[in-house]
Amino acid sequence: MPEPDLQRVLAAVDGDERLRAFIRDGQIAVMPARRARRLLLLEAVAQAFEPGARYPERQVSLFLGTLYPDYAALRRYLVDEVFLSRSGGEYWRSGGAVPVEAGA
Repeated sequence: MPEPDLQRVLAAVDGDERLRAFIRDGQIAVMPARRARRLLLLEAVAQAFEPGARYPERQVSLFLGTLYPDYAALRRYLVDEVFLSRSGGEYWRSGGAVPVEAGA
């Protein structure tokens, strides 16, 4: 099972001027109050999870904890906005964009 990619999330957020203000010291410092910005941020976080891969809750929680102090709230946002789905203690990516590989 692949590990979620922290650097991919941070690079995506840092590369988006609408989201840059929410990151400090390599973590999400503040969750955006506006839903539109929050969805952009959640999309960036969801990109860390491989489509089709299932992740145990502990792994998801540990990863999200490196991004945001209230990892449970972040996990809830991801599920509520259907970026991640869960069942039986496992999570998988169920939403967000899926990049197309060059030459595919």
